Amino acid sequence: MNKRQFIAIDPGTTQSAWLLYSVEHGRPFEMGIEDNDRVLAQIRKFRLPVVCEMIQAMGMPVGRTTFETVFWIGRFCEAAGDAGHDRVYRMDIKMHLCNNTRAKDNNIRQALIDRFPATGGGKTPQIGTKAQPGILYGFKSHLWAALGVAVTYSDRCNEASGAN
Repeated sequence: MNKRQFIAIDPGTTQSAWLLYSVEHGRPFEMGIEDNDRVLAQIRKFRLPVVCEMIQAMGMPVGRTTFETVFWIGRFCEAAGDAGHDRVYRMDIKMHLCNNTRAKDNNIRQALIDRFPATGGGKTPQIGTKAQPGILYGFKSHLWAALGVAVTYSDRCNEASGAN
């Protein structure tokens, strides 16, 4: 699988967050939160590998929405075709970014912010402001989860290849 660029996805029942990630540059360069049919269209358009956050059994009963999300994960991976696909579990993201399986979304968000250079304006220059946007300008809600997928996967690829 070509790992230089890929699409990272935080899947949902009807909408999913996605971003294009460049391993070479160590950053996202296009993103969105869109209806799942539109995400499928993006996957087919870019013809890049897909990396999805995968559902993990935690011993609790699950309902319709969990199965619907798993259905979409399968569709996204299938749409990648010959470009390839992979999955990353949420627990692995927590351990990779925070070294703690109890990490919450805010902890993951802060760990991600800390990974990127301060290139914008404002009190969080990694995000920046409209006048002085940073690398993470425009990130919100599920895009942070998609970025967690991307960074974790990218780091693993670099470790496997012996890169920094």
